[in-house]
Amino acid sequence: MGQQQLLLIILGVIVVGIAVAVGITMFQDNAVSANRDAVTNDLVNLAARAQQYYRRPQALGGGSNNFTGLTLAKLTSKPSNANGAYAVVGSPTGNGPVVITGTGVEKGADGTPLIMTMNVFPDSTYVVETN
Repeated sequence: MGQQQLLLIILGVIVVGIAVAVGITMFQDNAVSANRDAVTNDLVNLAARAQQYYRRPQALGGGSNNFTGLTLAKLTSKPSNANGAYAVVGSPTGNGPVVITGTGVEKGADGTPLIMTMNVFPDSTYVVETN
């Protein structure tokens, strides 16, 4: 083989290697983004259940306009799923916010698991992305 043909083969191998590396990086970024969306969706569902608990009369197993006594077991029978694990932080009392955290299965930008926090109020919610 001529020297030019060898250089073309080497150049082709380098281009293919770069393409594979870029493809892997894009796939990992997409996996993290999909996990972030899935954990957020699960937190929204848990927040809606927490607000239902708040509004439900105590005689029917609710909080009677109060978050006191709310636990994750009252929101769901499965504290974890394919998207991540969930927990109610602290012991909710009164009308103060309920804090629910979701720890995703994918690693975030800094190499630690993705953590999303949902703050639930009687009439609103908001999500904070930790990683």
